[in-house]
Amino acid sequence: MADLSDRQQRMLEFISVFLDDNGYPPTVRDIQHGCDISSTSVVDYNLNALRQKGFLRRRADVSRGLELIGRGRPGVETVSIPLLGAIAAGAPISLPSADAPLPVEADEYVELPQSLIGAGDNLYALEVKGQSMIDALIDDGDLVIMEHANSVNNGEMAAVRLKQEDETTLKRFYSEGPTVRLQPANSQMEPLRVSADDVEVLGKVVAVWRYYS
Repeated sequence: MADLSDRQQRMLEFISVFLDDNGYPPTVRDIQHGCDISSTSVVDYNLNALRQKGFLRRRADVSRGLELIGRGRPGVETVSIPLLGAIAAGAPISLPSADAPLPVEADEYVELPQSLIGAGDNLYALEVKGQSMIDALIDDGDLVIMEHANSVNNGEMAAVRLKQEDETTLKRFYSEGPTVRLQPANSQMEPLRVSADDVEVLGKVVAVWRYYS
């Protein structure tokens, strides 16, 4: 390709193949490893050069915010929301408290269709670890899109913190008088019953997103 270094040409070819194979663009680290480049800063420099030369568009605030010119999907509007970490049954995780605002900055963002999540206000994403919600079609590695909330209706899927244990888990929430039943969506697992005073709701699931390879 004219006006491109060998490295930039390899990067463009890698991005194109990655898009064909996965249906979404690579991260900077994907490009670093796939093109055998010494550091992410070298990748970043050459991505900016490719953008300036008109070969791609780039959103620096989105981890997969690359689009090859001529390969976009016209009419598909997307929204960026923060990816705040991972969540698994019984595993500790740091999440915003129910009364605190969502962080303005995050280490990573995900870009999702506006048709799925609307404007994206008050939302964040968590990566699921484990299969405690497999019967609800939420598998290991999926992203759950959470709405910041301090209460949910019975039967809704929620991220809750067990105060005494300082652990957070994703389960269906059922208030049963002085206790709360945290119900996994997995027929091989038993529900967890805890004191209502020991439970803090952090958010509720509003959507699930899965990347297919």
